[in-house]
Amino acid sequence: MTDLRYPVGKFESRSKLNPDERLAMIEQIAAAPARMRDAVRGLSEPQLNTPYREGGWTVRQVVHHVPDSHLNGYTRLKLALTEREPTIKPYDQSAWADLADSRDTPIETSLMLLESVHDRWVRLLRSLDAAAFERTFRHPEHGAVTVDWLIAMYAWHGRHHVAHITSLRKEKGW
Repeated sequence: MTDLRYPVGKFESRSKLNPDERLAMIEQIAAAPARMRDAVRGLSEPQLNTPYREGGWTVRQVVHHVPDSHLNGYTRLKLALTEREPTIKPYDQSAWADLADSRDTPIETSLMLLESVHDRWVRLLRSLDAAAFERTFRHPEHGAVTVDWLIAMYAWHGRHHVAHITSLRKEKGW
């Protein structure tokens, strides 16, 4: 049986990408907002308030979580590019998902936010030279990680959460 927590599989850590892999993952990051918008198109309020799995977040919380997370990813990239191995601050994503803005805000707010942050993020990623992808930041849970690692993580992350929603839609016949 498929683990509903990981519909595209668990993240496979990558500290070094070749140019073709990097380009493909940047394109996945670029495509994530449209894929998220497509995943939730036409869902009703009760459907948006349905957990994607027992004990999991609602579709609405997933939609709000992705820009929360990707804003952090974008900021981490900028820190890695402008500071010498900065230490970033992790955040409690479950606590963020339980806040009122993640429970009650219309999803359009976060869909637009995701589109905007990805526009800036992808423009920056596409502007980088090869050496920039080797720059590092220190994550308290993962140690020193590269910009390539960040790209791999967030390419996976977008696919991961879109698949939570599309898997639920398939299961429910929505």
